[in-house]
Amino acid sequence: MIDKTTTPLVLLRKVRDVMRTAEKPQTRLNKLTKVIARGFDSQVCSIYFARAGDILELYATQGLRQDAVHKTQLRFGEGLVGEIAVLQAPLNLPEAVQHPKFAYRAETGEDDFHSLCGVPILYNHRVIGVLVVQSIDAKIYSEDQIEILQTVAMVLAELAIASHVVEMKDITGEADNITNSHYYSGLKLAPGLAKATVVLHRPKIDIVKLVSDDPVFEEERLHKAVAELQESVEALIRNAALSKGDSKLEILEAYRMFTYDKGWLERIVEAIHSGLTADAAVKKVQEQMYARMSRMGSAYIRERIQDLDDLSTRLLYHLAGISPTSAQSQLPDAYILVAKSIGPAELLEYSNKGLKGVMLEEGSSTSHVAIIARMMDIPMISRIPDVIHQVRKGDLAIIDGDNGEAYIRPPEDVVQAIDEHIALRRLRDAEYESKRDLPAVSLDEQTVSLNLNIGLYLDAAQLSRPDVDGIGLYRTELPYLASSDIPDVDEQKKMYGEIFRHAKGKRVIFRSFDIGGDKQVPYVQIGNEENPAMGWRATRIGLDRPVILRRQFRALIRAAGGNVLHIMFPFIADVSEFDETKTILDRELERAKVEGLKLPSAVKVGSMIEIPSLLFQLPTLLKKVDFVSVGSNDLLQFLYACDRGSERLSGRYDPLSPVVMGIVRQMVQQCAEAKVDLGFCGAMASKPLEAMALMGCGVRNISVPPAAIGPVKAMVRALNVGELERKMTKWIKLPEHSLRNLLEDFAKANNVPL
Repeated sequence: MIDKTTTPLVLLRKVRDVMRTAEKPQTRLNKLTKVIARGFDSQVCSIYFARAGDILELYATQGLRQDAVHKTQLRFGEGLVGEIAVLQAPLNLPEAVQHPKFAYRAETGEDDFHSLCGVPILYNHRVIGVLVVQSIDAKIYSEDQIEILQTVAMVLAELAIASHVVEMKDITGEADNITNSHYYSGLKLAPGLAKATVVLHRPKIDIVKLVSDDPVFEEERLHKAVAELQESVEALIRNAALSKGDSKLEILEAYRMFTYDKGWLERIVEAIHSGLTADAAVKKVQEQMYARMSRMGSAYIRERIQDLDDLSTRLLYHLAGISPTSAQSQLPDAYILVAKSIGPAELLEYSNKGLKGVMLEEGSSTSHVAIIARMMDIPMISRIPDVIHQVRKGDLAIIDGDNGEAYIRPPEDVVQAIDEHIALRRLRDAEYESKRDLPAVSLDEQTVSLNLNIGLYLDAAQLSRPDVDGIGLYRTELPYLASSDIPDVDEQKKMYGEIFRHAKGKRVIFRSFDIGGDKQVPYVQIGNEENPAMGWRATRIGLDRPVILRRQFRALIRAAGGNVLHIMFPFIADVSEFDETKTILDRELERAKVEGLKLPSAVKVGSMIEIPSLLFQLPTLLKKVDFVSVGSNDLLQFLYACDRGSERLSGRYDPLSPVVMGIVRQMVQQCAEAKVDLGFCGAMASKPLEAMALMGCGVRNISVPPAAIGPVKAMVRALNVGELERKMTKWIKLPEHSLRNLLEDFAKANNVPL
């Protein structure tokens, strides 16, 4: 039990008072260990702080040998202290020596101690240390004691940094370097190129008062701030004036749900009643939930961390009486936003205010904020370590979302090169726009059907382009990713209906949902898989959980309303899987007929070709389908057993190899013989050189992102397809690693723009 004379509030006050004295840092830490040990009725209290290189060093102790201070060190993951740092979670052990991670350090003299309870010291989502108490008795510390120890660790973290007991540069090993140029290679989240001055997103709020003896007052402050937070999010949704079916609205609705999450608010209230101010309580819960959610196996849950982290920060602003948008009141005409992380609602608040690009320390390509960035056509990259500590407001920055590269304070030659590149891109885009009325017809009068790959409601506006024939791939999984439950039939029907309305008779191919792999959802417990890209995903989930497929097919049938309905099944490995999925669709069509609903004027069913096993079954498949579409992203990674996300394997295997080109040529020939339409919707088709190679293999129907229509069409109109086909017939027989150089030479000799 905690010393009965020392309540949690009294303990927090003592911690605060010790840390605020003018004594030397070591003296303060020594006194602090005595206060904590006494408060927990324990013989030992030790404080470890992180050092550069993921080392934990014993900074102070009560109960262990004093000559071990600044001598005993453990790596992250080494010993129990290192394990706490890696897990970012408490350990509570009655017999510490029996734990497999126990690492004996003779110099500490801890032989006589049995029980151990330790918690991470967290600051700005980083483990900066570990706080440990130990006892001679073999006992389990109570849940209340662990919670109080975590509260003490939170207060210790804030005070240790604020009073310079430890310095972040000593923990990270990086000196304060805000004058040199920095180049970064990060993760591509949204394409595009931008150059502008830096704006730091929402500067950190320093919590001045951590401990309070009036929990009623603090709880009132919290509830007032929460109400303001909820209203600000409601206002954001109202002001955005988004219609039902708009993907932005669905994302914001999911975001709004977090503001009413009872579990989140209850944890903050509990922290207030332990003796913290409302501000400190929000900070404590923010750090703990971030650490806990980061450890979860579900990619969906990990990605939702950004939303919850964003809301916590916004709540801190309301508690401080500062408008979360006040930092945006004086923005430059053009700027690049730099942040540790950012939520989707926050990003929307910057829209139409000169935002040219975003650099993040954290973020993934399937996160809500990445989806919003792609909607807004704003380049974004993430996984840029410690960037918020390397920039100052007003620094010049460059972001290349196409290649995942960025510069802070770039050298003059880089600035000049980027300026030239941006100017050329603007001229090129203007030229593409001036020729949007021209058809995609080659020099030798071969017509190429250009279609869109989209998954966002706003992209559907691109269908009005005269050079766009339709949608070759509509990704239906976005509402599944943005929802906490399976979207109902009416929700899906409205969204699909809007797409039909925008299409105005142009063909739209709806790909049935492709969740799983790197697109996790909370209501389908996929679990951890060694190879998620090759695991339980897409149609495999649909066949095992047919209710999801049935709802989607039902919505598509109702949304078609007399239009031709094209449905394509993804991730088919065996023809029997196509048959089973088609049977589910047929049952829903029969159901709609019985219910007297208006049926589609026709239903065309196709399959994605993205698993190599289907290549060997193609003759059988072609007897059953109306069309097929090649998904090169998965097909190539499975063909070469090469994870497309692997940096080490990046570039090792070229899609423009004779092997791949030969496979494409065979598919084209087999589909022509069976009189089945073949389309190509993989990433290859969106690059002019790769699209040109596909033309040379006989492909005449490609589907690309909206931004690729202009450059791909310019290539087609300058190409003699027949001449390239004759060349390709010879080239695919060559024992070469790649045909890229030959194709580039052909383009150059024939003035084909790439």
